[in-house]
Amino acid sequence: MSPDPVTASEPEESPAPKPTRRRVRAAPPAEEKKAIVPADATAVTTDEPAAPRAPKRAALDPESAKLLRLRRELDRHRPLFVRQAAHRYYRIGRDESWRRPRGLQSKQRRHYGYRSVIVRVGYRSPSKVRDLVPSGFRPIIIRTTGELEKLDATKEAAIIARTVGTRRRLALEETARRLGIHVLNPIATPEGEE
Repeated sequence: MSPDPVTASEPEESPAPKPTRRRVRAAPPAEEKKAIVPADATAVTTDEPAAPRAPKRAALDPESAKLLRLRRELDRHRPLFVRQAAHRYYRIGRDESWRRPRGLQSKQRRHYGYRSVIVRVGYRSPSKVRDLVPSGFRPIIIRTTGELEKLDATKEAAIIARTVGTRRRLALEETARRLGIHVLNPIATPEGEE
């Protein structure tokens, strides 16, 4: 049979080859050029002493440091306290407020093993370090410069109140930097820090 002139077309072209992905190696990092400084150049000095750097960790006595490590370990093993019927209602499961189960036939109240655990006193942290942040500081809410100046920079850290506006907040952060006080909720990061 001869090919049908209507359906027969020109010789079939082979499909275009698929583009292959090439792995492009990143260029090696360029070495930084060091500025050439003449030997007789003098270092620039300022009359102002450098502001004390705020400590990253609180100065704790050995007992408190040990209790803080213990609290960290206890936190790792502390179970999630889930309210009864939290799986059933979104509004119960989403908030972290605990309500004791009071139903007469409540399996959670009766401590059935397949129900989640109930909040009890034994799960608490050691009382001496209970209100400390993980870095060991005692958080103090600050609204004014006067309150900021009363802080002990080695044991206490500032939390700037949420009612403080941005302009005053920046001024408080600058004052804290001058005094060497750690701010737990800064909006401005000092130069050279990340």
